[in-house]
Amino acid sequence: MNGKLRINEPMAKHVSWRAGGVARQAYVPADLPDLAAFLQGLPDDEPVLFVGLGSNLLVRDGGFKGTVILMHAVLNTVRLEDKRIYAEAGVASPKLARFAAKHDFEGAEFLAGIPGTIGGALAMNAGCYGAETWETVDEVQTINRQGELQQRKPDAYEIGYRHIALRPEAGTAPRSPLPAPAPQEWFVAAWFRFKPGDGTAAQQRIKQLLKQRIAAQPLQQPNAGSVFRNPPQDFAARLIEACGLKGRRCGGAQVSEKHANFIVNRGAATAADIESLIFTVQETVRREKGVLLVPEVRIVGDSVSGSGANHEACVSNE
Repeated sequence: MNGKLRINEPMAKHVSWRAGGVARQAYVPADLPDLAAFLQGLPDDEPVLFVGLGSNLLVRDGGFKGTVILMHAVLNTVRLEDKRIYAEAGVASPKLARFAAKHDFEGAEFLAGIPGTIGGALAMNAGCYGAETWETVDEVQTINRQGELQQRKPDAYEIGYRHIALRPEAGTAPRSPLPAPAPQEWFVAAWFRFKPGDGTAAQQRIKQLLKQRIAAQPLQQPNAGSVFRNPPQDFAARLIEACGLKGRRCGGAQVSEKHANFIVNRGAATAADIESLIFTVQETVRREKGVLLVPEVRIVGDSVSGSGANHEACVSNE
């Protein structure tokens, strides 16, 4: 292997909440062939987690008993390819937005508001300002547990709001009388199509969107972006604020007073604090407004004994 293998890697260094436990091992691949070789050498039952900027991820305090693949700034190529833009999974979404504008494309500006990598944006169909990632995808490249690469078109996937799933018929599992599990594979790159346009105007739009983001979001404190999906015809932030939850704390975690759909780490939050606050917000909105908010963030790993989510502790806004 040409990459770097780390044992007991603190995941607080790799998630934007700056909280959580350790991964049993983490691998930083040197390049795509190195990643393929590494995956080929893993046991078939080894849990694998791909992490970009960790902006929609919480690793519980007991850690992740498997292998984490750290992608940010590793698979980091972005280039023009025959009127399309090719971007690898480790490219930060804002970098793709700026690259598109520099080359006189329009329609990528919203990506500047997504605090993650292209791999993460593809995996959850990330979006903001009225646009979503898969609206611009022409083709993707994936890698599976055997290190095999595959290119797929969008019609191979079920695509929805903050949701993406490979259609069963697109998998390679043999025919069986029983339903076959979905093949385990991860995005390593994508080709995007944006319409030609005024690059200078696109750059100005990016500046405007970033200004809006700075004004509306608590970017000075560790956070994971929007915690909950917006329910149909409504906004999660509006519901949370209507329940009087702005400022609600649990340990070192707090519902942001700037934007109610953000939970911030005030400096010493544990993953259990954050998870407890997520549960408290979810239960309060369900009880008072009859709406079950669905988390956008992914929560993985094991709780430390006696330190699991405890919404009873999240009782004060003071």
